[in-house]
Amino acid sequence: MSPRTGPPGDREAAHVAGAPLRADAARNVAQIRAAAIAAFRGRGLDTPLEEIAAAAGVSKATIYNRFGGRAGLIDAVIGTLVAAEMHAIMDKALHVADPWQAIATYVTDRRDLQYREPAFTDALLMSYPESGQLAVIATAAIDMTTSLVQRSHDAGVIRRDFTAGDLYYADVANGLALRKLPRPARQDYDRRVRFFLDSLRPR
Repeated sequence: MSPRTGPPGDREAAHVAGAPLRADAARNVAQIRAAAIAAFRGRGLDTPLEEIAAAAGVSKATIYNRFGGRAGLIDAVIGTLVAAEMHAIMDKALHVADPWQAIATYVTDRRDLQYREPAFTDALLMSYPESGQLAVIATAAIDMTTSLVQRSHDAGVIRRDFTAGDLYYADVANGLALRKLPRPARQDYDRRVRFFLDSLRPR
């Protein structure tokens, strides 16, 4: 199974019927995308559209005109925020020969992305299921996690009762803690990731 998918689509194309955008419209699209990336990167995908519009210097109606709403805007920027790096994480784990190192690398890299990028937790939670690109990321991650956990079980390198669902819920809990609680120092965060990995070892 390959986790690769095509590049994220830009929904704004659907709203101009395939015609080239005027210079001012193209400028608005670029400004909205830049403002959305900055806002989502800091706060996650539920950042109010009004704030994104204000940062872009446009009205909220312009976001709907160009992207169709929040889901279309997410589709247009999620590749920059999460998808490209998540696919790189999955590809990296696929090419690690040692089963324990493969799952340890995968978990560590996921937790690193989660620390830096709040939108990763939104992808895990499928916070906006109407976003097609978000669904693609979530499905690829589920498939990859299931495959790595099964490989680790077959090699006897993780405890038999650990499941792909356990990793999902652990990462969701971690992401919500990062969002709702004071952000831990990076050294403390990494230490806790190592504790989590140690807990996966066979007993």
